[in-house]
Amino acid sequence: MAIASRVIVVSLVILLVFVVGGVLLQIYLSRRESRWPGLVLPLLTFLCSLLGPLNAADTGSVSKNILLVLATLLAGNIPTLVLLAIYWAAREKFRVGKQMEKMGKQDINEL
Repeated sequence: MAIASRVIVVSLVILLVFVVGGVLLQIYLSRRESRWPGLVLPLLTFLCSLLGPLNAADTGSVSKNILLVLATLLAGNIPTLVLLAIYWAAREKFRVGKQMEKMGKQDINEL
């Protein structure tokens, strides 16, 4: 029993390291000058979430099958939404900078 609990603890620590590493990588990629590197991880998680409905079992009812596929897609895209939220938060600096640049150009034109 003690071995099983150690395996669970080690597995959770490894999972936590991967999650934190993924979030830090997303922050790093989102802060790059080009916007495309920050969209790589959300795209990968989205593509992986499309594999989830392939593992859904047949329930015997069409409406239940559709609900099961939709629920699987929704649950599978939670990491995608989290990574996109990080992307939008990290890119806010660039949006503010562009707005300030536009305001500066307008101020120069008014003079």
